[in-house]
Amino acid sequence: MDFALAPRTPSRTAPPAAGASEPWAPPELRLVCLDIDDTLIDCTAAIRRSLHILTGRGDLWPLWDLITEEHVALVVAGEIDYATMHQRRTDCFLAEIGILADAEQVLSFERRRRELLDHSWQLFDDVLPCLEWLRAAGLALAAVTNASGVHQRRKIADLGLAPFFDHVAIAGELGVAKPDPVMFHTVCLGMDCAPAQAVHVGDKLDTDAIGARDAGLGAIWLDRDGIGERAPAGVHTVAGLAELPELLVSEYATIGVPAQRRGETPAFTVGNGVL
Repeated sequence: MDFALAPRTPSRTAPPAAGASEPWAPPELRLVCLDIDDTLIDCTAAIRRSLHILTGRGDLWPLWDLITEEHVALVVAGEIDYATMHQRRTDCFLAEIGILADAEQVLSFERRRRELLDHSWQLFDDVLPCLEWLRAAGLALAAVTNASGVHQRRKIADLGLAPFFDHVAIAGELGVAKPDPVMFHTVCLGMDCAPAQAVHVGDKLDTDAIGARDAGLGAIWLDRDGIGERAPAGVHTVAGLAELPELLVSEYATIGVPAQRRGETPAFTVGNGVL
């Protein structure tokens, strides 16, 4: 996919007042952080299919998602680990749909669900072109996810994402999760990068975008579902990753091209992932 970028649009950072000695230049961007599930990998579709196969019902995703959020919150709070969370979540889910299962049956359901998911993960169509562009632009990339380590690293490897990332930060391994600023700052520290030189892209407005903004990073909400909710101040919105290159060039950085001189209005064209 080719990305054709429009002329640079005005940045949120105003140019210097008349008479200033130094020309204005946009902030430097060194690092792009990306959420994984439902940002790069179509996690929702895979889980919907697995639940449908296991239960014969196609209406259970909202319930599963709600129960998952409740149990992940316990992990983030340090009350349980991810292995326990998986077991308890499935037990709670089965009880909610009227299935009383013992511990072995819960384990069997969870094991079968994982097997189905391992054969169902798919990348969104816009992922690889965007990652290739970011790499060609000379940016460092980090995966930042609230999932558990073993499953997430397997997904990243199996789908061919691992070679793109310089750093992978997984909540289940770090003991801290988004939107905690420590999660974002740990990634920046590991990449020897100031938060102001990084942006984070993710599908959850609160966890990803607002969390990144409050940690001092550039914040980009990926609204694939077209929710249309108005993003708060300091948060940009894109409908897909195909929109990310233009946003980064116009709002955040020169990304490898000379800084703009006053009075110039350069046009940028990106073809085949090369600036």
